[in-house]
Amino acid sequence: MDLLTAKTVVLAASAIGAGLAMIAGLGPGIGEGNVGAAAVTGVSRQPEAKSDIISTMVLGDAIAESTGIYSLVIALILLYANPFLGKLSE
Repeated sequence: MDLLTAKTVVLAASAIGAGLAMIAGLGPGIGEGNVGAAAVTGVSRQPEAKSDIISTMVLGDAIAESTGIYSLVIALILLYANPFLGKLSE
């Protein structure tokens, strides 16, 4: 396989991989929605515990969002700083 064809295959596979990595953004979105719904339910049942519920909700949202950010970083690396292209010239 010549270098141009190999580079095309690597770029196409990287684009597909980046798209698949971004599917991981669905999980944090669903999780954050569930956390928000549970927090609203908790505050409506116990308004006096609002500050504890909100602080726990923010912590849970931050942890869930880190997964989405990680998948975004992987997708950006595959698209713009592809480590596999350097292996083609060796």
